[in-house]
Amino acid sequence: MMLDAAIVGMGRWGRVLVESVQGRSEAIRFVAGSTGTPEKARDYAAEKGITLHPSYEAVLADPRVKAVVLASPHSQHARQVIDAAKAGKQIFVEKPFTLTKADAEAAVAAVRAAGVTMALGHNRRFLPAARRLREMIEAGELGTILHIEGNISGPGALAYKPGMWRADPSESPAGGLAGMGIHMVDMFRMLCGEMRAVSVVSHARVATNGLDDTTAMLLRFASGMTGTLTTLAATPRLWRVQVFGSKAWVEMWGTNKLVVGREGAEHEHVRFDPVDIERAELEAFAAAAAGGAPYPLSLEEAVHSAAVFEAIAKGARQDGWIAVA
Repeated sequence: MMLDAAIVGMGRWGRVLVESVQGRSEAIRFVAGSTGTPEKARDYAAEKGITLHPSYEAVLADPRVKAVVLASPHSQHARQVIDAAKAGKQIFVEKPFTLTKADAEAAVAAVRAAGVTMALGHNRRFLPAARRLREMIEAGELGTILHIEGNISGPGALAYKPGMWRADPSESPAGGLAGMGIHMVDMFRMLCGEMRAVSVVSHARVATNGLDDTTAMLLRFASGMTGTLTTLAATPRLWRVQVFGSKAWVEMWGTNKLVVGREGAEHEHVRFDPVDIERAELEAFAAAAAGGAPYPLSLEEAVHSAAVFEAIAKGARQDGWIAVA
């Protein structure tokens, strides 16, 4: 069954989501949409067969729309999720879910009350390399997990101009956290469980638009293990995760390669075929909305992600450890 959806927010990332499935998927398609700058989206919407509505309220009132995909500013997500739930729409929301744990809890409460599906767009959960790494941890192949470290970086801060919502520190606290680092927070959660406290250093080294470009943090996990996460917003792109255990370590280098290190043995290199992770996440959302397999990121994990985000944003502006609420 095809899920008819509306895309809310038709900037660069909204269009990435549309392109991943429009005319390619038998599970989901976009029939409508809205955006804060409709004059910039009219031609694109017409090209893709998307009815461009003048407002989010008009999207929710469209009887054809069974689901909304939110690629809007982060600060709008909680209210948009609540309104969509009340309208009986299925909901896919881009990361970060919300800027505070309280907003996340309010949104999740509305979703549960309405009995609709909500999926959070952490697309890297759909990487075969990430799934294999999780399987190795769960099977005990690494032994006792001691530490995890990750780096997700890119040049985004250099492209943002004053006046763009992504250049607003209230929308993008702690530099690359909202646009990039939150993906690594979710990967840490997926692989190693909940986080309990963070200590953060965040500042601008080269960016002049008001955003931090250098953010590093130390994390404590509920399990007792530790982690380090770095997100740089003024350097070439990088994705790297390494998990250290008492029997072995595994590094995910890029998105399609694992390197396994064991004492006394040569490093093992495992490669995976590329996957369209945006299409994968949207089709998983459509399947869950249709009553199929649950989306592989629970509502409880979504709330925890928001709590960690809030703690990191707070830690970027004060010294010492910040508890994850």
